[in-house]
Formats: sequence, structure tokens, C-alpha cells
Amino acid sequence: MGTRPWVAACFLLPALVLLGALVVYPIGYSVYRSLFDASDGGFVGVDNYGEVFTDDRIRTALKNNVIWVVVAPSVATALGLIFAVLTERVRWGTAFKLVVFMPMAISMLAAGIIFRLVYEQEPDRGVANAVWVSVHDTFAGTSAFPGAHPRPDAGLAATAKGSYTTDAAVAAGMPLVAVKPSDVSGAGQAVPARAVPGKVTGTVWRDVVRGGGGTDGKIDPSENALKGVTVEAVKDGRTVASAKTSADGTFTLPAADVYKRQDWLGPSLVTPAIIGSYVWMWAGFAMVLIAAGLASVPRELMEAARVDGANEWQVFRRVTVPLLAPVLAVVMVTLMINVLKIFDLVYIIAPGNSLDNANVLALQLYQSSFGTDVNQGIGSAIAVLLLLLVAPVMLINIRRMRRERRR
Repeated sequence: MGTRPWVAACFLLPALVLLGALVVYPIGYSVYRSLFDASDGGFVGVDNYGEVFTDDRIRTALKNNVIWVVVAPSVATALGLIFAVLTERVRWGTAFKLVVFMPMAISMLAAGIIFRLVYEQEPDRGVANAVWVSVHDTFAGTSAFPGAHPRPDAGLAATAKGSYTTDAAVAAGMPLVAVKPSDVSGAGQAVPARAVPGKVTGTVWRDVVRGGGGTDGKIDPSENALKGVTVEAVKDGRTVASAKTSADGTFTLPAADVYKRQDWLGPSLVTPAIIGSYVWMWAGFAMVLIAAGLASVPRELMEAARVDGANEWQVFRRVTVPLLAPVLAVVMVTLMINVLKIFDLVYIIAPGNSLDNANVLALQLYQSSFGTDVNQGIGSAIAVLLLLLVAPVMLINIRRMRRERRR
């Protein structure tokens, strides 16, 4: 370039020093540290790497990382592609893109706090459950017996939602009064529920004898069964089991010791729930990049396909997507590298009882290096493993960029 080599070296030296201090040295020291024990005093060779593949928590983290790499980039890229294509021809497309992209301005910490609240179990606080309950209540049928209620001395307390609860043992079931005769016309005779081992059984019936008489709280002859009444078992303020009464008024629920509840942040759903929050943040990023690539796609090719008789789906599948393949590859590779290092969302959103189930390698690296059971030898081994997992994706990206330059 017409200048002396030492001048170029002087300009490059500060960048090279920073690169060596912040990248090369940490990588080299991590590899070195991974060969020693927790106290850094004994050489253990590759034993720490063996521990990485035998420890249950680390294996769970590795499995979750695979799920993250497969699901999160794919879903975010697919949503970005759909948003970019659908908003291309509408007037308010720019405003929609702005709204979808806005979560990118939020830090992972803030997004984690937001979605920790979104996934709250109480519908009064958790948006996800509020929507779920609202949709259910919208399409659920009205009460089969409006106005029905127990006798004041029945031991059942009314709630603000119109239901009745008890935490005491119930001998026969739930006797109700104030049921219109027209609502039970044709109803069968109520029968006592049979005891079933490991189950909670009972009967819901109209505790009124035509013409008077009978014993309150006892199923008398000619008292009608109430079919279709929802009976729920509540534990710690949450419904853990429910059943509807049959034609003879009987119901069956699991015993309290076998109740199981599903929640958004429980062990089975915590990883999909956190992936959902990640997609909420990064779908806008994918949309913006894909929209930029879509703007450079030759319109003549699309119009030619339409002239040849292709419908919009065929144009999208056979013309738009192939032409956007380089952009889609960039988005996918970028998101794959990003999710391999995911830490903040998992650490903040997952509650303590589900943290091990939502564990990922970056979080396990932190816990092994700085948590309660510190072993920086294993932490360094996880860091090296994470680097090895990221390296192939980075090499693919570098090769793709070089091919793009040659074109």
C-alpha cells in the first residue's frame, strides 16, 4: 500500500494487544486450567472432561443446549420470514416491524424479569394464565344449575367466583339446594358413590324431597342427581385435578397424595417456556435482516412466476425462499451461536425447583466456577467444550462469507 511495514504494525499493535489479552490468553488459560483439579494444585489430565460427560446436571445442560440450537433459531427465523413477507405489502408494515423489533432494545435481564411475571401461575398476575383462563371461560358453557348453592350449615364456603369450597372431609358429597325443578326434569336418582382405593369419590345431588321430608345432607330416595357439575381439587391455591359429575351425580378424583400439577415453569415446560421468551426477543432481529434481503430480491422473477400460473404459496416456496437462502443462513448461524451462549434468560426465569431441568452449558459453567460447589477445573472444561461447539458454526459462517466475497 506504499507504506512501511513497521508503520502498519504500529497501527495494528493496540488491536493485537487487546485481542491477545481479551481472547487468546483467556482461551489458552482455560485449556490449561481444565487439566487441573479444583484447588489448581494437582494435574488430572482429561479427568475433568470425563466428569463433564458423566455428571447428570452437565448432561442435562448439554441435552437442553441441543434443544435450544434446534428449536430456537428455527422458530425465530421462521417467524421472521413470515413477518417480513406478510408485512411487505401493507401500509402499516413499518409500524408492525417496529413493534416486533422493540424487544431487541430490552436487555436479557429485563426480558427475564418480564417473562418471570408473564408465567406466574396466578391469573391475576401472570399474563399467560390470564389469557388461558379467559379463553377457557369464553368458550366454556354456563353453569348447568344457575343459582344452586349448599345449605348454610353444609360446611361449604362461597368464593368470589361463585364456586364453593371446603377443606374438611365430606361424608357423602355435596348437597345443593335452590335448583329449579325444570333444571332436573328427567334427572336420575342420586346414588352414593362407591369407595375406590387411591381415589376421592362423592356425589352431587339436589338435597330436596318433593313435598318436604327427608334428611338434610343425606341422599334420600327420590332426590335427583346433578349431572355436569365441575368438582375441583385445589392444592396450594391451584387446581390440581378436576372431574364432572356423571348422570347419577357421582364423581371420582385422584387421591391427594398422587396429585400432579403442570405449570409454565415446572420441570416439563420450563425449557419451552424460556425458548418462547427468547423467540419473542429475537424474531424481530430475524425479521429485519430477512426484510432487508427481501428488498433486494428481483421482482421480475416473482412476476414471471405469477404470469406462468404460480399461486402465492408456490411463489413463496419456489422463488422467494431459495433467493433468500443466503440471508436465512446468516440469520440461522447467528442465532445458533447466540443460543449456545444463552445464560441470562435461563438464570432469571427458571425458579429454583426447575433450574436443574432448564440448565444449559453457559449456566452450568457459571455454577461450576462460581457457585456453591466450586470446581474451576470442571468449569474450564465446560468452557472449552462450549468453544468446541461454537467453533464449527463459526467456521461455517466464515466459509460462507468468503464464498459471498468471491461472487
